[in-house]
Amino acid sequence: MAARGFLQIAPGRRLALNGVEWTVEDVHGQLGRLVLVDDDGRAETRSFRWLINHADLRLLRTVEARRPSSAARQPRTLADLTKDQLERARLRAAHVLEVETGFREGHPARALPGEPRRAYDPDRTTLTQRRYAKAAEIEAMPRPEAIRCGLQHLSYRTLVRLSGLAGDSLLMACADGRWTRRRSGHRSITKEVREAIFAVKAECCGERARVSLAARHRLMHQYMSERFPTFPTEKIPSRWTFAAVWEEWFGPGGARPRYGRTAEAAAEAGVSGRMVVHRPGQVLVLDSTPMPVKLRETVFGDAITATLTLALDLYTHGLPAFRLTLQSDTSVDIAMLLRDVMLPLPMRDGWGEDMEWPYAGVPADVIAEFTGHKVAALPFFAPETVTTDHGGPYKNHDLVEAEREIGCRILPARVLRQTDKYAVERQFHTIQTMLFEHLLGFTGGDVADRGADPERDASLTLTQAEHVIATWIVQIWQNRKLGEYAPSWAPGEDHSPNTLFVAAMEQGGFDLDFPEPGFYYKVLRKHHVKIHPRRGVKILGLWYHHPVLDEPRFLQPSSRGGKHAGQWVVRSDRRDRRQTFFQDPTDHETWHTLRWRGLPPEGEVPAFSDKTANDLLSHVKANRIRIHSESELLEHLLEILGSVTPVDQWPSQAKRKAGKKRRVAQAREITRAQAAAADRVPGPAPAEEPSPAELPAAWAEHARTIDRAVDADRRRRREEALADTKPVAPATLNEALNRRPMFRLPPPDGSEAETTGREEDA
Repeated sequence: MAARGFLQIAPGRRLALNGVEWTVEDVHGQLGRLVLVDDDGRAETRSFRWLINHADLRLLRTVEARRPSSAARQPRTLADLTKDQLERARLRAAHVLEVETGFREGHPARALPGEPRRAYDPDRTTLTQRRYAKAAEIEAMPRPEAIRCGLQHLSYRTLVRLSGLAGDSLLMACADGRWTRRRSGHRSITKEVREAIFAVKAECCGERARVSLAARHRLMHQYMSERFPTFPTEKIPSRWTFAAVWEEWFGPGGARPRYGRTAEAAAEAGVSGRMVVHRPGQVLVLDSTPMPVKLRETVFGDAITATLTLALDLYTHGLPAFRLTLQSDTSVDIAMLLRDVMLPLPMRDGWGEDMEWPYAGVPADVIAEFTGHKVAALPFFAPETVTTDHGGPYKNHDLVEAEREIGCRILPARVLRQTDKYAVERQFHTIQTMLFEHLLGFTGGDVADRGADPERDASLTLTQAEHVIATWIVQIWQNRKLGEYAPSWAPGEDHSPNTLFVAAMEQGGFDLDFPEPGFYYKVLRKHHVKIHPRRGVKILGLWYHHPVLDEPRFLQPSSRGGKHAGQWVVRSDRRDRRQTFFQDPTDHETWHTLRWRGLPPEGEVPAFSDKTANDLLSHVKANRIRIHSESELLEHLLEILGSVTPVDQWPSQAKRKAGKKRRVAQAREITRAQAAAADRVPGPAPAEEPSPAELPAAWAEHARTIDRAVDADRRRRREEALADTKPVAPATLNEALNRRPMFRLPPPDGSEAETTGREEDA
């Protein structure tokens, strides 16, 4: 009963005991008993102790209590006053306090200069004398000044009425009641007008397109004229009254009709409502945006635009992983980002002890024993729900399968609803103001805000930018103070993403769950193919082979049944088409790398992706080239790669030789191949970036490598073609003229051979 407040028992009180309604007929306080009567007239006498300790006691409202008073409202507070009204109320209260105590602040310890004044000195005057003195002072005050301060009605009787009040009560008593008077509504809104407004609301927010406020007002006029023809037209509210009532009743109405219909459909389906996130990894939000900083690619040194992909934990607002890709990202990059969320971040060169794993719930030595390296102060966990937008890489079926492989649920955001991903959308702007604006090559948020030449100012490479962002996240972002994102269970406390993660570890523990080593291969694109003897498998127009495919067990069709019966599964990484991957059917932990048959045995060709492979096959098809071997196909591939490669060691010559777009495409393929190799082979540290003085030499050496490869392949083909045939010199012009006279015409009927025979007989 303590939770219900005081139990007031009086005759006529209605109670419900075990679902049966009773009425208190009489109360005998001296005996501690009361008389209860039900609706059938049956009376029972019970004690107060029995009633208080009853398990199913419910108080019923009386008819009078159910009808609220027309003047009932919440009490006024100082927050209802404007700044000017509050100052005027304090000025009035100062006069009242001067009358009561002799000091305008209400206490001698806070006396202002010149206080107490002679007429208000409490040691020389009485309270009544001070009241009459204040009334005379107000009466002698100029009328405009008194009205401005609201003192024109501060008489002797008012001072008597305000005596005894202090603090907020005195301020509210000195405030003019007209400032916070009760709203009386709009008198022109009658029952008929109310019906018309709600009818227009249902019409405009339903199947009809969005219309202006003036159109809604005219629709209300139409409804009133057809449904209430006798209603006076002059009493219909004006457009401005209609606008004020519409905003009071329905709000500003900024939502578009399409979104309103989807929200109503979601509410009818029972999927509406707000989700409360209360643990790390419960909701992981993914999004990509062009990085507003120009970077340098390490192949040709051109300024390029990278894509920044973030993974934001909605509970701690931490950034457990991110990815930088040249130009646009792919589904494989997003899948690798999800894997990075589940893996601890290794310590890097230049990171101090303050950036190591700081969480006391799990010692750093334990995690280092599992991973084989020191771990940075960045949380890692298995995501439960992933929220993404509707971009191409996020809707790819390969990424969807990767998310299912992890075991997380997919919760796509609604189309064009930034509010579903408001947290990560805002973090992009926060990272820009806290980090990107301080880097050289910053492009600004708009073309009009861009500098004179941000491409000239670009100095960071992709690897250097990735290192800077990782250092900033671990050292600054994870330790920054959270403002409005602070947890509701800790009001007034300061928290950061790291402290929230520690609190979650104390509440629910920590699970050391790392992804298996074969996760990289399982998220790649699958191809169901047949194995051809001595040739291998054909994946998207290219042939791949490995000696293991020549074993007798692969000469027969696969034992797989179902839709792809008799076929083998081969996986490919669209970022690097030089090889594919084949899972051993007897040992599922073993993956065989199938190399493209066109790769020369003496060395590797530059990396190429899906785009280059498609260009190669399109070039072959457009020129009707008949390919007899993969080595012949390699020549055309090298020509495509050589078209964007410099032929001279001067970088300026390279820029005139090939367009920037093609050079960036070539650099992107090399960078994506390096990222694929890093995802496939964990452990080795990233290679150091060459210094700016060494970059031109690296570009020239890369150009000479491809030129030598093209020349060597053409030389080999010429030598193979002339190996068994002795070269024959062409006939001279004199021999051709002697074999046949130049000006003699052949006979019209006979052949040239018959004419020559008759000439010999003659």
